[in-house]
Amino acid sequence: MSPQLKLSERHQQILWATIRHYIATAEPVGSRTIAQEYGLQVSSATIRNAMGRLEKAGLLYQPHTSAGRVPSDSGYRIYVDDLMSLDQSWGEHLIELYAQQLNWETYNVETLLKRAAQILASLSGHIALITLPQNSQNQLRHIQLIPVNEKQVMLLVVADAYYTQSLLIDLPQRDSNEEEDLESELELLSNFLNRRLKGKSLAVLNTLNWGELDQEFQKYTQFVQDIVKVLVRENQAKESTPILIRGISEALRQPEFSEVQQVQMLLHLLEEEQEQLFPLIFEYPDFEDKFPRVSVRIGAENSLEPLSICTVISANYKKGDIPVGSIGLIGPTRMLYENAITLVEAAAYSVSEALS
Repeated sequence: MSPQLKLSERHQQILWATIRHYIATAEPVGSRTIAQEYGLQVSSATIRNAMGRLEKAGLLYQPHTSAGRVPSDSGYRIYVDDLMSLDQSWGEHLIELYAQQLNWETYNVETLLKRAAQILASLSGHIALITLPQNSQNQLRHIQLIPVNEKQVMLLVVADAYYTQSLLIDLPQRDSNEEEDLESELELLSNFLNRRLKGKSLAVLNTLNWGELDQEFQKYTQFVQDIVKVLVRENQAKESTPILIRGISEALRQPEFSEVQQVQMLLHLLEEEQEQLFPLIFEYPDFEDKFPRVSVRIGAENSLEPLSICTVISANYKKGDIPVGSIGLIGPTRMLYENAITLVEAAAYSVSEALS
C-alpha cells in the first residue's frame, strides 16, 4: 500500500467488499448491499461514510450522482497489492491440468503454445496471448555450412527452443584449384564455428571479435564476419515476435466492451499493431525466482490507449534460465484478479518446465 495512503482495517474491508461485488455483478455498489451481504457488523450509514472517504482518496468513484460506487484503477491497484490472496493449491491443480492436457512430447512448439493459449482463454474468459520464442535470446546449438554451388553455401543454424534457420551466403572469390576442396574446407569451418559459437545467444553475435582467427582460417576472416552479420540482421528483422491470440470473441462480450469505437481500437491493436503490444507483455524477470514473476498493469498504467480500460497480466516463460517468451491475459479492469494471476503464473511455469 502506498505510504501516503493508510487505510484502516474497516476501510480495507469495505474496499475489498466493494471490489468483489462489482467484479461479480458489473453494477455500481451501494452501502446497503455491502451491509446486507458481507457481514461487516456495521451500519449502512457507517459504510456509506467510509465509501465517501474511499472516493475522496481516489479508490472509488460514482459513475453518476444517484448510483453506487465502482472501483477506480487505483482501487484495483490497492486490491491487487494488499487485499487479495492467491490460492496456492489451485495453482498446483492448474499445473497438473496443463500437464494432462498438453502432450509435450508429440506437439511441436508452436502447436503446443497454441493449445496452451486456448486453455488459458477458456479457463479465464479473457483474451490470452502467448509470444513465440524470441530468436535473439536463443542459444546456438549447431551450425553447418553446406555447399550449394561454386558461389554459394547454405548456412543451417539450430538453436534453443527448437528454432532452426537456413540462409544462403555468398562465398568469397576462390582460385580454380581450391574448388575441389570446398566441401572439406566448409566442414572444417563448420567445426570451427561450432567451437566458437556454441552456447552463445544470437543477441551477442555482433559483439564477438573475429580479428584473430586460427591460422588455417585466416582467408575466411571476411567470410566469417559476413556470416555473423547476416545472422544478426536476419534476427533483428524478426525481433517483433508473433503473438498467438485466443479468446477474443468470448472476452468482448463483457459489458466494458460495449462501445464500438473501443472494440475497434482494441482489435486493431491485436491484429495490426502487435509490435506495440510485445514490449508491454515481455519483461525480463528476476532469474532467482522459481516461478516467473507476474506483471499486472491496470487501466491507465498501460501506455497504449486501446488498453486504457483493460488490465494486462503477463509472465515470461523460460528456456532454462533464459526468458524466451511471454504469456498474458487482457481483460477489463473488472476481473477476478486472484484467478487471472494464478492462471497466468501456472501457464508460464508449465511451459517453462516443458521447454527446459
